Amino acid sequence: MTDDWIPDLGLATGAKYRAIAEALGAAIQSGMLRPGARLPAQRDLAATLRVDLTTITKAYDTARAQGLIEARGRAGSFVIDRVGTPSADSAPVDTGMNMPPEIANGSLATAWERGTAALLRGPGAAARLHYQPAGGAAQDRATGVRLLAGRGIASVEEQVIVTAGGQNALHAIVAATLQAGDTVACGRYIYPGFLGLALRYGLKLVPLPRIDAASIEAACARTPIRALYVVPTNDNPTAATIEPEERRAIAALADRHGFHIIEDDAYGPLADRPQISFAELVPDRCWHIASLSKIISPALRIAHVRAPSVRDALRLAADCHETSVMAPPLNAALVSLWVQDGSFARLVAETRAEAAWRLSLAHNILANFDHAAHRQGYHLWLPLPPGIAAADLVNLVRPQGLSVVASSAFAVEPDAPQALRVSLGGIIDRDRLGRTLRVLEAHLASVAGRGSPLV
Repeated sequence: MTDDWIPDLGLATGAKYRAIAEALGAAIQSGMLRPGARLPAQRDLAATLRVDLTTITKAYDTARAQGLIEARGRAGSFVIDRVGTPSADSAPVDTGMNMPPEIANGSLATAWERGTAALLRGPGAAARLHYQPAGGAAQDRATGVRLLAGRGIASVEEQVIVTAGGQNALHAIVAATLQAGDTVACGRYIYPGFLGLALRYGLKLVPLPRIDAASIEAACARTPIRALYVVPTNDNPTAATIEPEERRAIAALADRHGFHIIEDDAYGPLADRPQISFAELVPDRCWHIASLSKIISPALRIAHVRAPSVRDALRLAADCHETSVMAPPLNAALVSLWVQDGSFARLVAETRAEAAWRLSLAHNILANFDHAAHRQGYHLWLPLPPGIAAADLVNLVRPQGLSVVASSAFAVEPDAPQALRVSLGGIIDRDRLGRTLRVLEAHLASVAGRGSPLV
């Protein structure tokens, strides 16, 4: 076992607990900390790093919420051992990611198999197995133009690039447009992938009580805002959606104050009533990211990014090339094929329908507890009463197979109110989802009746 691990915080900026949690995740990913490794006792690590015990506790809570480590009572905290490949029915779902629900009839796997076979048999197959131009092959960029046009966003092929997923796009946009010390407005809780980028690049995040024009105007009065990061439809994690008139008011502020908008529209295509996008309202100030991970499958690793201008697209393509070389060319071609033959629209519709069914189930089971959700979303935001630690509920419910993440994984401020993001997607089937939601409901009812923190 390895209980002498010490994170290097020499270059870290921002909250120390988040830097420790990020270093812990990096050590696990690199193999420095192997599955089953024991972590230093919290008091020992706090003494070594000369920080408060609460800082280490919050760092460990964040890592647990992300499914990286687990607590084993008096034995301490350990890196989760994921050895083996259990069946979908017996294995816990991934507790750190928000994944589209499994479509029961297996149509995604069928479409993937048939589409890939057709591409490899068709003309131009050899070219798809080699390096692609920076920013993606012309036909795949044209697919991006077509998909964006279907959502009311005008663009030209040279303005749209294909990236290796939404995180690759965010990384490149931050690297290309922002510098250490730049101020980015955002929600109180945001996608952890952007939190990590802000820490890495030394950005100053300004959390807003709400993503609305009044809050942004007040922030701009206090300090110059360089960019606004927003998931406008079905926010991750809060499930909030910005109404059209509010979007127009925010767009006007972007023009008035000169900030850019990073529009991470990961969930928008699942909505049956699409909202007007910031890319339509302020096309020369908006970076629009249309990832396919949340609407079809994260295994595709494909996103279409509309840059504010052709010049910006060229700069972004160069940054993407430095970090990932290219998006997976066969997968990019598969998406183009699906768009042409109608499979894309069908798969999105099936995901939307399955998400709606699961959401109805969750609403019924958790009817006695306040929660927020989008009508076609597959995650809930569940605020917790004062004095209840989200990490405690995560530790109780996760072994049952429900994908839950504590609010600390998303919080920009260390004292943000406690909540849970409850994911309804992934490989968990309907029956097991119902059982695990009832387990969560039982724990919530127990806490509400007892009126005291979980132990």
